[in-house]
Amino acid sequence: MKPFRILDKFLSLKRRFSNRGDPANGILLISAGGLGDTVLFSLLASRFKSLARDGEPVTVLLRNDARKMAFLLPTDMGLEIVNFGDLRKSLSYRRKVANRLFNAHYRLVISTDQLRHPDLDEALIKMAAPDEAIAMEPRSWPKYAAALNANRGLYSRLFDSGPDRLDKVVRWSNFANWLAGTQTPPPKVQIAVEDRSGETFDVLIQPFSAVAAKQSPVALYRHIIKSLPQGMSIALTGAPGDMAANPDYQQLLSLPGVSFNSNGFEELVPALKAARLVISVDTALMHLAVALGAPTICLASAAYVGEIVPYAPEITPDNAHFIYQSMDCEGCLGKCHLPPVEGMYPCVAEIDADQVIALCKEIL
Repeated sequence: MKPFRILDKFLSLKRRFSNRGDPANGILLISAGGLGDTVLFSLLASRFKSLARDGEPVTVLLRNDARKMAFLLPTDMGLEIVNFGDLRKSLSYRRKVANRLFNAHYRLVISTDQLRHPDLDEALIKMAAPDEAIAMEPRSWPKYAAALNANRGLYSRLFDSGPDRLDKVVRWSNFANWLAGTQTPPPKVQIAVEDRSGETFDVLIQPFSAVAAKQSPVALYRHIIKSLPQGMSIALTGAPGDMAANPDYQQLLSLPGVSFNSNGFEELVPALKAARLVISVDTALMHLAVALGAPTICLASAAYVGEIVPYAPEITPDNAHFIYQSMDCEGCLGKCHLPPVEGMYPCVAEIDADQVIALCKEIL
């Protein structure tokens, strides 16, 4: 048995004989997705918050790597940040998190993720030992099927949220409706963020992805930039290390009006709100740009068709535009079985540059 499972069993036994004193109070919402998921979850956060009793606190648990989008959540929600890497590897950190969640003494824990890991997401629920826990039926995961099945006893109720390929925001909306007994339609991808000052640009381009196979070639971006009206200020955006990790893109900085901007997501809000055009791969910045109202073109793979991009029609605002090459195998969720084309997913390699440029000109 893995050491962290032995620790979990020990702590669970210890908690049986612990007296937490005061009655349980508060709701913990576990949202264990990444940065992009956190942007989209923020659209529904207030609806989940409405499940609280009068004066009852609501806390959102995020992965540490998603914390950079926490500014989009309601300001009256508490935050619990957990490093999932350390949770798996460090017994002392796991014990610390377990004690913190247990001592919080939540009345209700809601797991908002259909894709759950039995030793991470669901272990957090065991650690919290709430009066009640609710979740969606878990996504099929053969490797962990037995463990997920064994954990069904954690929950008082499980919601059948539909097939695995379903728009993420629509799924959350259906879940929130089921919990609240309402029939509220899913929200558009729109977020109101207060105005703030900061550097702005006419065009923002985010060409980088954590999955290199989702990145379009430098030649496409060179073609796009050269097609833009003269005199425009253009910023390539990315994390501080993105340009070093992708040296081929350095050549774009020699084009007139082009610079590199490595500001964080919250710092980029003024630029996104003021931009005349944002061009991005399917990444967190794309979701943020759309939500803030920027005219946005997403150069997407076909990997997440039906679940994330393109958005379902009922949640798509007018400023969102998606370009991708439809494939028989679309919706693979990144598990591409086809050989790469010059390092790209075949669906990414097939993106039509002329289509992209025509849409840029239409928007501008």
